[in-house]
Amino acid sequence: MKTDVISIYSDLQGRSKAMAEAERFTEYLHLNGKNAMHLRLLAEEAIGMVHGIVQDFKGDFWLESEQTENGITARIIVSADVDVSDRQEEMLLNVSTTGKNEEAKGIMGKIRQLLRWSIQHTEDEQEIKESWFDMGCYSAHTTGLATGNYYWSLANYRNSVNNDPQSDQDQRDELEKSIIAKLADEVRVGIRSGKAEVIIEKHFPNAQ
Repeated sequence: MKTDVISIYSDLQGRSKAMAEAERFTEYLHLNGKNAMHLRLLAEEAIGMVHGIVQDFKGDFWLESEQTENGITARIIVSADVDVSDRQEEMLLNVSTTGKNEEAKGIMGKIRQLLRWSIQHTEDEQEIKESWFDMGCYSAHTTGLATGNYYWSLANYRNSVNNDPQSDQDQRDELEKSIIAKLADEVRVGIRSGKAEVIIEKHFPNAQ
């Protein structure tokens, strides 16, 4: 099942329509209680993620589901074309230069920064070679995902932080404090993939 596609903007225009679509989605999947609340919270995080990307940023928001052997996997997707105007390109450069360190703090800051990098396709890729990026990155050719160069995965990053004794306490704290890190089973961000795309996955066992 795939919902209608809703346009959402950096000023959060479209938020009400997107949340109404998320509500219909939970009803269609017969989710209730904590399951419905968790899906709504993840939808809110996805919508709020576009805030501050760049002025006049427009993304498409939708939800889709896939039946599995033991339940349903729900996906929340934010997608945008990578083509930007000269004005937006200048604004992206300004933001990533002056706000880079601040914006990369926290899980949502990292995801927002990756989305910026994905649409700012002229930026030198070496600038994104930071430790947290490498800890979550993998080649898209190893998966059945959409065509692209590579993805950043929250699950990979989480496993790296939890299993690496060299991980610092700040990395562990940001995972503990992040709503999206606590509730989502996976978050993938397409890097240089022809589309600026964030996919949030949540599995609901025994859902029909």
